Amino acid sequence: MKKFQLGEFEEVVLLTVGVLYPDAYGVSVKKEIEERLSRKVSVGALQSALKRLEDKGYLKSSEGEATQERAGRPKRYFTITALGRKAMEYTKRTRDELWADIPKIALHPKMTGI
Repeated sequence: MKKFQLGEFEEVVLLTVGVLYPDAYGVSVKKEIEERLSRKVSVGALQSALKRLEDKGYLKSSEGEATQERAGRPKRYFTITALGRKAMEYTKRTRDELWADIPKIALHPKMTGI
């Protein structure tokens, strides 16, 4: 079912937006991913992923209040849409089914002599 296809980074971004609800904005998402996954995230890659997810209808965004610390620019907050939730559920279900179908011996190479 291609309409719910998510890349690995897109999935991580969606999950992180959910974890940070209702305070998911660019910097908070970046920091959370970096801390949880011990993985560097470029601002450009994150912004591209957030835009793609919004274009797909998986996320929606809204502007917060402008602040002095951001030179009068408002934060853009992200939330998961109903379609985004369906995409996440489809991805999780697919991964769970694949994991369940791996023969136990395939994960224990010592048993196969490999």
